[in-house]
Amino acid sequence: MATNGASNGLTFKPNGEGASIPQTDPAVYADFEKKWAGKLPSTEAQWVQRAAEVAEVLAADAAVRDRENKSPRAEVALLKYSGLLKVMGPKKYGGGGHSWSVGYKVIREVAKGDGSLGMLLGYHLLWSTTANVVGTPEQAERVANLITSNNYFVGGAVNPRDSDLTITSEGDEIVFNGVKNFNTGGVISDLTVLEGVYAGTEDHIFALVPTAQPGIQFAYNWNNIGLRLTESGSVKISNVRAPWSDALGWNPQWQKPDPAVLGIPYASLLLPTIQLVFSNFYLGITLGALTFAARYTAKHTRPWPYTPDPNPAATDEFYILAAYGNFYAHARAAEALADSAAADIAALYARYPSADLKARSQLSARERGVLAEAVAAVKVVTTDTGLRVTAGVFETTGARATAAKVGLDRFFRDVRTHTLHDPVAYKNHELGRFVLLDEVPEPTWYT
Repeated sequence: MATNGASNGLTFKPNGEGASIPQTDPAVYADFEKKWAGKLPSTEAQWVQRAAEVAEVLAADAAVRDRENKSPRAEVALLKYSGLLKVMGPKKYGGGGHSWSVGYKVIREVAKGDGSLGMLLGYHLLWSTTANVVGTPEQAERVANLITSNNYFVGGAVNPRDSDLTITSEGDEIVFNGVKNFNTGGVISDLTVLEGVYAGTEDHIFALVPTAQPGIQFAYNWNNIGLRLTESGSVKISNVRAPWSDALGWNPQWQKPDPAVLGIPYASLLLPTIQLVFSNFYLGITLGALTFAARYTAKHTRPWPYTPDPNPAATDEFYILAAYGNFYAHARAAEALADSAAADIAALYARYPSADLKARSQLSARERGVLAEAVAAVKVVTTDTGLRVTAGVFETTGARATAAKVGLDRFFRDVRTHTLHDPVAYKNHELGRFVLLDEVPEPTWYT
């Protein structure tokens, strides 16, 4: 039965009752399930190549799927078949065992073919490793086993800006209730990360729960201009329960945050980690736009005839060549900056391993802040470059490239949509204080 939402007037349905919602059929990718079965990549180069193969498959009909806006059940199945969901999972549970430096490259590669799927993969990798940052070592081990061994896809109903999910305690369980205006990938997920405020406090709790339960109800209302296949619509949470032992970083006996886990700078690493996820799928979308546009120009764009010195082909036009050269230079610079920050994050996690609480406690606020500013620089550059390139390629492709059937517009719409997630102006401001005053930012839910 459908249930009505609170003041927003939305209609919510449990996941099982959303079967009537248009969705893609995993059977279309059955051949890839057979092709990749039991053939997990090993080296970094192999993982990036596998991601490139997935991107090529997704790019073939990305414009059509974007217009149809069907729930991407098949595309998430493709990610599962490819093994990409497990690139950072522990090897002992069947994962790739790689660090974020590889995870970010895989996200970027998939986003070249389809920004929505690059975003879904990025959020999945973040939620899959959340327990490593804000959980106890025991919780992190349990979560890694659960997700990697089962090849689960993880969505998230997390939006700390709004106090829209409350948590109460009933014996050995915590109970979630409320509405999240945005959740990412929940409709097509196996597990959902819930986040809310524990009643009577200002403390937040993260916990992973199975998605397929009556208390998780979706509005199926994601119909935005970009990233249309991310299922980022609203979700209603009604009496969803989890054991206190699954409250990440909390002491289940005392029902309070564990200061050795959540009371140290290490716990706030989750924020720069996901901000670099954002930048990498922005960058992937940008590089995908550049490749797509260059192929279109070479094949379809006509030279401008009304000039004293007409060229025989668009690829001979000075202004087109200069524009592509400039786009390429800025994209390469952004890529190098992103790889540098990714190496910094991977090195930091290696220096302070999540399984060692004593090591975690050694991370200083200053070291965490310097990393956050390195990530902020990437966010600024990939936002500026992404918007400039994905809009600018229309000047190098011509008026006919604006046709819906071409699909060039999806790159700009995707970048434009997510770069509004949090104001990039504040990243510029933080960087200004860092450069001029040698100040690192106080950790927030967006820094």
